Parts: sequence; C-alpha cells; structure tokens
Amino acid sequence: MHFDHAGIATENATELADRYAALFGLEIAHEETFDGMRVVFLDCGNGYFELLEPTDGGTIAQYIESNGAGIHHLALATDDIDDALDTVRTHDVTLVDEEPRPGAWGHTVAFLHPADTGGILIELVEH
Repeated sequence: MHFDHAGIATENATELADRYAALFGLEIAHEETFDGMRVVFLDCGNGYFELLEPTDGGTIAQYIESNGAGIHHLALATDDIDDALDTVRTHDVTLVDEEPRPGAWGHTVAFLHPADTGGILIELVEH
C-alpha cells in the first residue's frame, strides 16, 4: 500500500482549489459530482488532495456542520482491496464498508472506522 490522498471537507472546492494553486502550484487532475458532493482532485506529485464540497446534504455536509472544514479522511491505495479488507478483518478493525463500493474517479473504496485507527477515518482505494 501507499499513500493516495487526503480527503478535505470544504464549503467551496473552487475557492480552495484556487488557493492551493496559488500557494503550492497544484493543478486539478480530476473533478466530478459524485454521491451528493463535488469532488476535486489536486495533483501533489506523489498523491492528491481530494476536495469534498457538499452539493446535496449527505455525510460531508454533516461533517462540516459538526466539525467544520478540514481533513475528513486519509486514503491508502492498494492493488487488491478484497485482500486488504481480509487483512484488516484479522486485526478486528471495525469496517464502515463490509464490502468494497464504487468511489469517486471510478475507484473501488472501503472505509475503516476511526475508533480502531487512532481517530482517523481511513479509506482503502483500489484504482
């Protein structure tokens, strides 16, 4: 596995993407509307910032309402998400997703519950 992206909850993905472009020279690698949110991936060279802007309520809107904007999750890429989930299960980690599901950018994803990962929502992502 390797680091894939940091998911960042924001109320305005365009504004934040522009700010990161000006500050860090990051460019948009991909953007789409997916699952009640606008998703913008900024290329950091060895990973991405995934900007998550709620468009239709949902979990990101709830997250921002409860916690404010900021880091929502960290993602690790794997070549075999089913195998990765099997490994996680052997360590008694609570899964948010018992089975992989479709994610943004056509990826397959599954989330691990923060209660068992040091308070961090971890996403496993298979490209």
